[in-house]
Amino acid sequence: MRKFIKYSFVDLIQSYWTILYFVFFLVVTSTILYFSADMTKSIVSMMNIVLVLIPLVSIVFGAIYYYNSREFTELLLAQPVRRRSLILGQYSGLALSLSISFTAGITIPFILKGIFASEHLPDFLLILLAGIGLSFSMSAIAYATALKHENKILGFGISLFIWFFLAVLYDGLILILLILFKEYPTDSLAIVLTFLNPIDLSRVMIMLGLDIAALMGYTGALFLKFFGSFTGIAISVFSVLCWIAIPSFLMVRIANNKDF
Repeated sequence: MRKFIKYSFVDLIQSYWTILYFVFFLVVTSTILYFSADMTKSIVSMMNIVLVLIPLVSIVFGAIYYYNSREFTELLLAQPVRRRSLILGQYSGLALSLSISFTAGITIPFILKGIFASEHLPDFLLILLAGIGLSFSMSAIAYATALKHENKILGFGISLFIWFFLAVLYDGLILILLILFKEYPTDSLAIVLTFLNPIDLSRVMIMLGLDIAALMGYTGALFLKFFGSFTGIAISVFSVLCWIAIPSFLMVRIANNKDF
C-alpha cells in the first residue's frame, strides 16, 4: 500500500490545484495576520475559512480525482493487486497532499508571527488538527460516494450535496428541531446530533480550546457544560477520528463488492 500512497501523493503534490490550494492559504493567512493585531481574532477568522473551504475542496477534489483516475485504477486491478491496498493508498495520498498543502500554507505565516512563543499555540494546533481531520474525513466520504456511483454527474452532485448539507443546512435543521421540541429536554439530543457532523465537531473542538463563551453556540456550550474543556476536546478529536475510520471502512467494502 505504501507504493500506492507514494505514487498518489507525489502525483497530487505536484498538481497545479494543490499548489494553488497552498498559495491560497498562505495569502489569506498572511493577510489576516497582517491586518489583525489580536491573535485570537485571527484564529477565529481562520477557523471560519477552514470549516467551510476545507470540506468543500476535499469533497470536490476527492470525487474529481477518483473519476479522473478510474481507468488507471481498473488497469491496476487487472494485475495481482489487492483492492484494499490500492483504494486506501490512493485515498491516503489524496488526503495527505491536501493536508500538507493546508498545513504549510497556514503554518508559515503563523511561524513568522511568532506563534511558537505565543500563549495561543494550543489554539493554533487545534486549527491544524481540525483542518487535517476534515481533509481526511471529507476525502473519504467523497471517495466512497464516487466508488458507489459510476455516473460522474450523479456522484459529483451527491458529493456536493453532502457538503452543502453538513456545512449549511445541518445547523438550521438542528435549530428547527430544538425549537419544535423546546418543551422537552433536548440537551442530550443536541449533543448526539453534533456527533453526526464532522464540521460541527471541528468547530466545537476549536471553540472549546479558545474558551470564548460568546462564540461557542448552543452545542459548544453544552459540550463545555457536560464534559468540560479538556474532555470535550478529547471527545471531539475521537469523534473526528471515527468520521475518518467509518467512511474508510465503507470505501473498502464498496470497492471489494464493486464490479470494475
